[in-house]
Amino acid sequence: MSQQARRRRARVAATGMAAIALLATACSAESSAGGGGGNETLVVYTGQAGDYQANFNPFSPTLIEGPGTIFESLFYFNQVRDEPAKPLLGTEYSWNEDGTELTVTLREGVKWSDGEAFTADDVVFTLDMISRHKEMNGTGYQGKAEALDDTHVKITFEEPSYMDGPQILGKIFIVPEHVWKDVEEPAKDTVREPVGTGPFTLGEFKGQAFTLKANPDYWDGEPAVKQVRYLALSGNQAGADALAAGKIDWQTGPVPDMQNVEKNYPGYKAVTVPLNQTVLMTCSNAELGCEGPQTDPAVRRAIYYAMDRTQLNSLAFQNTSSQISPGFAQVESSEELISGKLRESLAPMRASASKAERILEDAGYAKGSDGVYAKDGRKLSLTVRVVSGWTDYITAVDTLAEQLKKVGIKVTPQQSSWNEWSEARGQGTYQLLIDSLYPGPAPDPFYVYSYFFGTETTAKVGETANPNFARYSNPKVDKALRELKKLAPDAAKERQKRYDVIQTELERDMPYIPILTGGTTSEYHASKFEGWPTEYNLYAVPAVWSRPDQAQIYKALKPAG
Repeated sequence: MSQQARRRRARVAATGMAAIALLATACSAESSAGGGGGNETLVVYTGQAGDYQANFNPFSPTLIEGPGTIFESLFYFNQVRDEPAKPLLGTEYSWNEDGTELTVTLREGVKWSDGEAFTADDVVFTLDMISRHKEMNGTGYQGKAEALDDTHVKITFEEPSYMDGPQILGKIFIVPEHVWKDVEEPAKDTVREPVGTGPFTLGEFKGQAFTLKANPDYWDGEPAVKQVRYLALSGNQAGADALAAGKIDWQTGPVPDMQNVEKNYPGYKAVTVPLNQTVLMTCSNAELGCEGPQTDPAVRRAIYYAMDRTQLNSLAFQNTSSQISPGFAQVESSEELISGKLRESLAPMRASASKAERILEDAGYAKGSDGVYAKDGRKLSLTVRVVSGWTDYITAVDTLAEQLKKVGIKVTPQQSSWNEWSEARGQGTYQLLIDSLYPGPAPDPFYVYSYFFGTETTAKVGETANPNFARYSNPKVDKALRELKKLAPDAAKERQKRYDVIQTELERDMPYIPILTGGTTSEYHASKFEGWPTEYNLYAVPAVWSRPDQAQIYKALKPAG
């Protein structure tokens, strides 16, 4: 592990299997900021490049907001701090002895934002709905829910399903049956007038900006932040300029000279947390309709070795990123779970042109007079999609193109709006695409595996995958995931056997080509609002685009002074 990774690891509170182990037992319990207004409006920038397109469906891969703020889960699980789940719509939960029944007690007296009462029927309806619509089922939920009465739900599984607990409780956002029962295509509906139980409701919406309003009837009390205003800008540079002008209060993303935010932006502070794993996504599965050289695992492995990650970290990420494992166990929070059976426990930080070229030549590729490899008359030429305005990712793909050129792989960056990029990612109409894999509700790597590598969460090209965008399908990985679900959290030895299988398969196949573990940096207006998470008090993931963490932060903030 690099010295940088070790320093960052020391800053972040330890997480581990303790968060999962809780599941085996019972658990209880309009002003305008920066533009001439008061301190009750928080202005945020998520990195949105181009106008917003209204989509508040919490189950859509192209949603722009809603989980946590408008729609709530039953509990909140902190990914970066080892602590019990925080009750939200649920107050208690428990498993039976063999892990086949999960019983949840719901909060009494909760109202939907339209005044209707929230009951167990809403929870059962939500779970049944995502069961019927695979493209909405981003967690792979396979239980059977039953309302015992208005405040108790029992979820039954055909086999032990301990690992489903944090996902059902913390990652499925409950919607009102009385509204959604009449929605003809819930997976495609953009929910322009959302009704939720959360701390905020939707206010004014325009393509350039939209507003969330504090819910005066919220069960936990009306938030002190009365409005959250989301801006659409042209990209990272525009975000940095707005920050310098005091026009925004919170953004997550790069600014020039990130090491000196407090000096360069008076009144602001910054926090960096290693979290998401930056990758080159590949549409990898020809059997599901993917087309292009990237469907060949040899090409993907050659790209892996051709990367100079030290250079990428310096040029694109201001050295805020850290090392990544090709088996995708988190280096920071799950180092002990990195398999000893991997050829390399960490991705190499320097390029190896000889390895990359040998892999290609062993697979039948030959370098042409132009220096580009080809096979069967087809040049090894690829496109990589990136969102316009995302300067760090744009620099990364431009740098990658130069690095890969040295080993005979031609890569052409393609910039597009977030909306176009997101649509291509979901539908599989891309070859390469730069993005990140996000963790689950707890630090166990099971969640990133089940989200991004399980057959249950993918689809044919042209259909919506959510979120296995690589179209990866591997029977050995699927089998190991099924077995992990059945194992109690404290069965460490048996669990590691399955991690070993998954990690070695992923290292060989590389449907997502590891780049680095991203250092997630947020800049926030500390002199205007207080209550922000810090490196020493990470009560939520400090990223404005991390849902439902952002809602926990909005609820905690208060106008300074």
